[in-house]
Amino acid sequence: MSNTVIIGTQWGDEGKGKIVDLLAEYADYVVRFQGGNNAGHTMVVEGEQFISHLIPSGILQGKICVIGNGLVVDPEVLLEEIDYLSNKGINISPEKLKISEKAHLIMPYHKQIDLARESAAGKDKKIGTTGRGIGPCYEDKAFRCGIRFVDLLDINSFEEKVYAVCKEKNFYLTKFFAQDPVDPDTIIKTYKSYQKRLAPFVTDISVYINNGIKAGRQILFEGAQGTHLDIDHGTYPYVTSSNTVAGNACSGAGVGPKQLNNIVGIVKAYTTRVGKGPFPTELFDEIGDKIQETGAEFGATTGRKRRCGWLDTVIVRNSVRLNSLTGLVVTKLDVLGGLDTLNICNAYEYNGTQIDEFPADLTVLGKCRPIYETLPGWQEDISKIRKYDDLPQNTKNYLNRIEELTGTKIDIISIGPGRKETIVLNNIFN
Repeated sequence: MSNTVIIGTQWGDEGKGKIVDLLAEYADYVVRFQGGNNAGHTMVVEGEQFISHLIPSGILQGKICVIGNGLVVDPEVLLEEIDYLSNKGINISPEKLKISEKAHLIMPYHKQIDLARESAAGKDKKIGTTGRGIGPCYEDKAFRCGIRFVDLLDINSFEEKVYAVCKEKNFYLTKFFAQDPVDPDTIIKTYKSYQKRLAPFVTDISVYINNGIKAGRQILFEGAQGTHLDIDHGTYPYVTSSNTVAGNACSGAGVGPKQLNNIVGIVKAYTTRVGKGPFPTELFDEIGDKIQETGAEFGATTGRKRRCGWLDTVIVRNSVRLNSLTGLVVTKLDVLGGLDTLNICNAYEYNGTQIDEFPADLTVLGKCRPIYETLPGWQEDISKIRKYDDLPQNTKNYLNRIEELTGTKIDIISIGPGRKETIVLNNIFN
């Protein structure tokens, strides 16, 4: 039996969707444990692209997929996704999709507050939120006034909570932001319609998963975003509103830490980030433009252009420590083909001093300059290669240096968006 956690090592967008889809072949359950529809997974199967925001990408493999209690869920988006995938012939029945009764619901006032805050912040002080209500929903969870799926199943309880919360939210919206109030009756009517469709999917997923583990099922836990968008360990405040590190697989899905066997970090062969925040290896030249164009670096959820830069092993080493990584998956290696030389950041320079660890102070990080080592690139198209031994020597040298600088072995190499465009060095589930 092998239970595996997949997390991102950078600022998200590392290609986790493809890897989860690939490894789902060997898993029985695929469990999403945090975040909301502010993250997206893009998968390409037999040339057809699928994009999911809430439903784990293992659904394409016909696996049992679980939306954990660590998520905040917009039921409208979830139903749209169910319909989208169903129309593509994917089986999404209550037998295939489970939703935690403890997962919190994103409400209309969450989205309205989210957008109002970003608008009021002004251009220079925006966090870069997607405006989907994720942060305000997590706030209510911490403030203990959130509404969960278990509340939605009890309509009387749901109505009481909505009326109570809307009273406060409307004061905030109208008096502080000069926005229109939300109508609790409209919310209740709309969410009653959601309840009719979603109730059959709702269950105690902690009991369900743990019973599966006892029965010898193999579980694949997938996170959203990346380690450096973690609310505690990321580049705060330019982070997401949940814990993206592997440890949250336990609290976000209701399992104990002894149940986790492998923790695999996805690292893009270069570095990208969406939105604001310091980015030491960011490129502002034609090489950065080439990587952005060749890698089609646009957000799956927002469509925003991703900032691109050289691989930063300082942040990858930080992820190795924070997540206890047992292995790495290097993605988009093919994008670097055609470059004469490649830079890898192995440390930072700050005020004349070398820094080997990732600083928490964003003022310091913003002034850090990457210390690079330069390796020769390769001109060959590696996307058709299926064996490690067939890779150009310079490609192997680049991969070997990643292993050396991070102190972590590489299990899988992705050289294209499709399932077959992959070189597996170590089958994680064996």
